Amino acid sequence: MICWAALGVAALRLSPALTGTLALYIMGGIMPLAVLLDRLQGRNLFADDGNPLTRLFLTSIAGIAVTVPLILFGARAAGEPTLVVLGMAILAGVIWIPYGWAADDRTGLIHAIVRAVGCYVAYAQVPDAYRATAICGWVVVSYVYSLVFRPLFVSLSARDFGIRSNQPRASTSSSNASPSAPAR
Repeated sequence: MICWAALGVAALRLSPALTGTLALYIMGGIMPLAVLLDRLQGRNLFADDGNPLTRLFLTSIAGIAVTVPLILFGARAAGEPTLVVLGMAILAGVIWIPYGWAADDRTGLIHAIVRAVGCYVAYAQVPDAYRATAICGWVVVSYVYSLVFRPLFVSLSARDFGIRSNQPRASTSSSNASPSAPAR
């Protein structure tokens, strides 16, 4: 979110070609920034703790990195460097899908879909001069939903409105028999 916000502001002053190039560097810089923030919090993303979510995340990043050249070829063929910003924004959102699946949370899928559609709408509808900024702005909005508002809404809905939460529920049965015990 930090990197995308910075790119969006910079895109107001930079040429589309330079903005597209920066989008590539930002995609490459997100991982080292994440590792730095992780270490500042006393954690190590690359520690071999056997966490399958970490393995899935790192494998997904590698899979996404393989598709980056396709974006570059497409942008070059179209003569449209802002396609690099669009492509990087969509690909960076795809990483939320396996995370959401592994966490058993729909937020990852919702984030990826809404982010992709919103970024494409920004690309298609916003004037050229503000297109890259609009794409980056939509990425930031997607992060705000996923990281700030969504946990608040889930907490409120699960606690106050009885909507399904990902947290296991305590048994409400008054019987002392365990759920796996056969009926007599």
